[in-house]
Amino acid sequence: LKLCNRGKMSGKDRLNVFPSRMALAQMKIRLKGAQKGHSLLKKKADALTLKFRQILSKIIESKTLMGEVMKEAGFSLAEAKFAAGDFSHGVLESVDRAKCKIKTQKENVAGVALPIFEPFIDGGDTYELTGLSRGGQQVQRCKEVYKKAIDVLVELASLQTSFVTLDEVIKITNRRVNAIEHVIIPRIQRTMTYITSELDEMEREEFYRLKKIQEKKKQQKKKQEAELGLKLASQHGDKGPKDIFDKTEDEDILF
Repeated sequence: LKLCNRGKMSGKDRLNVFPSRMALAQMKIRLKGAQKGHSLLKKKADALTLKFRQILSKIIESKTLMGEVMKEAGFSLAEAKFAAGDFSHGVLESVDRAKCKIKTQKENVAGVALPIFEPFIDGGDTYELTGLSRGGQQVQRCKEVYKKAIDVLVELASLQTSFVTLDEVIKITNRRVNAIEHVIIPRIQRTMTYITSELDEMEREEFYRLKKIQEKKKQQKKKQEAELGLKLASQHGDKGPKDIFDKTEDEDILF
């Protein structure tokens, strides 16, 4: 039965350790550490999930706003072209480098760095004379609307990048939480059960061994006492020791 239990508890069911008091103490420390790690990872997963849902709601709002802004930008471009004519060739010819640039920052959420993109204008406006002859108001409104569209696009890109990053981190964290909860902690607990059962079995074997030793000692003591009695009896003869109260007369002693 003991060999069967050892066979059942071997392999992946428990850790391969030698059953001892020190191993049991180490398993208790490891179990406490695993439970603490599980609690921390669970809190981290909850915080990331909360942030994930907030970003998801912001993405929905940004996409809705994006549709409205792009529709407004399309109408404003049509109005500007109608009022000032086709000015796209002049704009393309005056472009030498990008004016609207993006800078990246990091936001720390439960130990996870989420990228944040922010647009900024580098340099002055090289298209300020566009629409000077006619349609200047429409061209200016078109620039403002498209700048707003760029801001919304950059914000949406930042949100979607954070969304993808959080999605991967949440999956990894949940896998770790499940591994600790369903694999590591049960394996340590089964190892502790195995060590406890082995120590109990060792104590029973030791108690049985001591009991047998005591019985052997008692038997040897009885045997020694019996041998000593036989030896004394043989020394005094078959009649045994004389009784001092015996009334029989002793023989006279001649000096």
